[in-house]
Amino acid sequence: MSALLKPLLDAPLPDSHWAASAVAGPETGPLDGAVRVDVAVVGAGVTGLSTAIHLAEQGVRVAVLEAREPGFGGSGRNNGQIIPTLSRLDPANLTAAYGEAKGSALARMVGGSAALVFDLIERYQMRCDGVQKGWIQPAHRPGRMKAAEQRVAQWRALGAEVALLDAAQTERALGTRFWHGAMVAPTGGHVNPLSLAREMARAALGLGVAIHSDTPVAAIDRVGTAWRLTTPQGCVTADRVVLATNAYTDDLWPGLRRSIVPVLNFQMVTEPLPAALRASVLPSDMACSDTRGDLHFFRWTADNRLVSGCTLVRSADAERRARERTRERIRRVFPQIGNPAIARSWSGHLAMTADFRPHFHELAPGVAGAVGYNGRGMALGTAVGRELARHATGTGAPELALPFTPVKPLPFHDLVTRFSRLYMLHLRRLDRTG
Repeated sequence: MSALLKPLLDAPLPDSHWAASAVAGPETGPLDGAVRVDVAVVGAGVTGLSTAIHLAEQGVRVAVLEAREPGFGGSGRNNGQIIPTLSRLDPANLTAAYGEAKGSALARMVGGSAALVFDLIERYQMRCDGVQKGWIQPAHRPGRMKAAEQRVAQWRALGAEVALLDAAQTERALGTRFWHGAMVAPTGGHVNPLSLAREMARAALGLGVAIHSDTPVAAIDRVGTAWRLTTPQGCVTADRVVLATNAYTDDLWPGLRRSIVPVLNFQMVTEPLPAALRASVLPSDMACSDTRGDLHFFRWTADNRLVSGCTLVRSADAERRARERTRERIRRVFPQIGNPAIARSWSGHLAMTADFRPHFHELAPGVAGAVGYNGRGMALGTAVGRELARHATGTGAPELALPFTPVKPLPFHDLVTRFSRLYMLHLRRLDRTG
């Protein structure tokens, strides 16, 4: 296990608003002994749990192995926005990278990802404060409206339900004149992400999936035509394996951890705000994240708290500085709030890639994985889980929406990881000029 990851997994679940308000997790425990299943899934975030649900719906025997508990990693720590697009990439970027057929298939999967999340919420009656009133991406500079127009046109060409708002429409939707127009995806929304992960685990258990918490996988070895996953107190033998650990990927599979860069992101919530403010701030109740590289993002909770956060360049005195930066951001974007009091703040890692594309891998015969969601993991991971389930049941790579590529470890990975926050300085410069 890497020196970065071990303290993350040894630490308790952060004192987040999600942990304070989430539904209780289902009862799970460590693997004790040897079991045989059709598919073993490593990681009980939304990708792994979606994979398990979609497999179990087909009668496949599944075991999920989780180092801590369902939703412990990024799936339970993020902002909870359900976004049917990729970060910094449009459909044209995907077709340029993977060809027209595969790039369009991937884009359609992404475009339908938010609807899939809310379909699962409805189908399994998941208690996660799910609100599907849309996701909005406002333009932070007038020049970004041209890009928004092109983005809307590309998604519409693929059949996605998106719209373009002018400045006045954006002001009515968001309660501020801070932005210059926006793209809206009505299928998007927001959830309590830890509740969603726990409810996905509950749904999987109800379908017969075995979920083993506090069960880190120490090794994966080929045994004849199957795979054996060794854990501290037992082992699982499976015909197929899915690795679904994203930013919390360790050295279990050679090179995989070194193909992504974990970036620390801070989230926080205000104290409950008066109903009158709720009526004037994000009155549409959409999830909002704008066109900046240094992203400005906001949403409401079920109990009238505004959720926001930031990413820092320097690590010194990080939590205090993150709180002050976020409070200043809220004051600037929504001056009617005044000086908001922060009730809780917490952090988690997201997995970035050098090309900003999510990476999908056939790691060996019968072993597949996905990493590098670049901050868009809730909807994307759920949709990827469905595709990984299809792959595990024999659907060939040409028929999947996932373009499988070889694992490419980043040169000087440890150095890149150490100084990754400095890239935020470059993004902030582009935000001022682009």
